[in-house]
Amino acid sequence: MNNKEYQRLAEITESKDFDTIRDRMNTVRSIRLIHSILGLASEVGEIADQLKKSIFYGKDLDVVNLAEELGDVFWYEALMTNELATTHPEISFDSIEEINIAKLKKRYGDKFSEQRAVKRDLVVERRILEGINSLEK
Repeated sequence: MNNKEYQRLAEITESKDFDTIRDRMNTVRSIRLIHSILGLASEVGEIADQLKKSIFYGKDLDVVNLAEELGDVFWYEALMTNELATTHPEISFDSIEEINIAKLKKRYGDKFSEQRAVKRDLVVERRILEGINSLEK
């Protein structure tokens, strides 16, 4: 297969209902979520670049800049959290943090385990994420 053939085959699988996609994107929610995710991706890219340069090129790690970029990550997370809360008021930084820790406690118990990281009960984890109190199993 050559590049031209790959491009042709890739195009076959592209969603091309552009009118419907435009309609889906033409909402305040979509605009805010797209802004948030693009911002998160760019800030994480800046963090990754600094770590790459430190690890592979020997450049000093700029901890002040890393903290700044992490603050920018928090800012974009706040935008996304605020948008999600417009339809789900129970969503907040606090609720997200609490439910994430509950999921991780269920997965690992008191200590990380590679085996438990691989063998996960996704049904139970989903119930936790959805806030269902039934954590047995």
